[in-house]
Amino acid sequence: MNTKMESITFEEYSKNEECLIRVRNLYTYFYTEEGVVKAVDGVSFNIGYKETLGLVGETGCGKSVTALSLVRLVRDPGKIKSGLIQFEGKKILELTENEMRDIRGDDITMIFQDPLNSLNPVFTVGKQISEAILLHQKQKLKESRAIYKEGQDSFKEQIKILKEEMKLKKKKGLEENHKDRKKLRILRKKIKKKNIKDIALDLSADILKKVGIADSREITKRYPHELSGGMRQRVMIAMGLSCHPKLLIADEPTTALDVTIQAQILRLMKKLKDEFSTSILMITHDLGVISEICEKVAVMYSGRIVEYGPVRKIFENPKHPYTNGLISAIPSSKNLDKDLTTIRGMVPNLIYPPDGCRFHPRCDHRMECCDKVIPKLLFSEEDHFVSCHLFDPEYQNSPKYEWSENEKDLANQV
Repeated sequence: MNTKMESITFEEYSKNEECLIRVRNLYTYFYTEEGVVKAVDGVSFNIGYKETLGLVGETGCGKSVTALSLVRLVRDPGKIKSGLIQFEGKKILELTENEMRDIRGDDITMIFQDPLNSLNPVFTVGKQISEAILLHQKQKLKESRAIYKEGQDSFKEQIKILKEEMKLKKKKGLEENHKDRKKLRILRKKIKKKNIKDIALDLSADILKKVGIADSREITKRYPHELSGGMRQRVMIAMGLSCHPKLLIADEPTTALDVTIQAQILRLMKKLKDEFSTSILMITHDLGVISEICEKVAVMYSGRIVEYGPVRKIFENPKHPYTNGLISAIPSSKNLDKDLTTIRGMVPNLIYPPDGCRFHPRCDHRMECCDKVIPKLLFSEEDHFVSCHLFDPEYQNSPKYEWSENEKDLANQV
């Protein structure tokens, strides 16, 4: 690998890459009485068409704030300070609220980790799903209404023909056929007046069936508290996919579920991704979830992305010391006699983050430049990028930092 190639930043390398959403140098801060919380501090990534990107990191590293920034739902005192979020060529941060509302819920939808708190307890499941359909799927409703009307017209025509046949038989003095009467009753039952809300409810039942809920018509009448955790999460996925979005943001969708239900939900999401041709941003702290469902992964630490690339490459050859620490900390049945590897120290306070590389107070490979210079997200190998001075030709020969005994004691406190 030549030095010139290694010095290319992610932004330079991927500037012509075709993608669904492009995020560049995104900064989202929270302005509190204690100080400014730098929750998202210069994040960049791409999500391709029909691609699943995993955003992984410890609690409080900025994953969820990044997701909320994409749909402009950051609440006060938070504010998107600067950056570029480009969705199919549209600059999200420059859109009016009305324009953003058309994208949010239609082209981009989000499901959350706690469906019980996300679903409205006073409305039935069917009403909540159909509300999204009524708001964003007007064309689909129009088509469904036309199909329904066509079916109703067909039933009416069959009733008309049957009545004429029965009248003709009566004129001929033939006995009334009980089968004809029964058929007439069945056809009359099929004639129902349905308004647009009824049709939206039918579509809600259809989408619930697609997420693996067998008795979908009955479930539309239930309230969230009447369902199990796995069922509620399926409802959230159904709601997210009801408008056939181009991007689905899943924020810790399996955290509150047991491992069996978690596996079912992940298989379901993979299946639906192919069926709906949807891209997914999967936010999690679970590397097992990342390996199961994602093609690419962005490892986040303290508001910044420290490593980015194909899942297989990063799992087999993690380059950033933090990524290496995360993967080494996964328990293995092959090494039952060995103690679990831990990352020493604590996650930094984002009001007063460390200078330079934010991981340097916990890093075994710390160099003298690490607390002075912010590392760039640089090309390492094909589609693999790392933000570490160890892989930057300009700084990789910097002298190794000598830890004092006091610093060692502080760093080892967990």
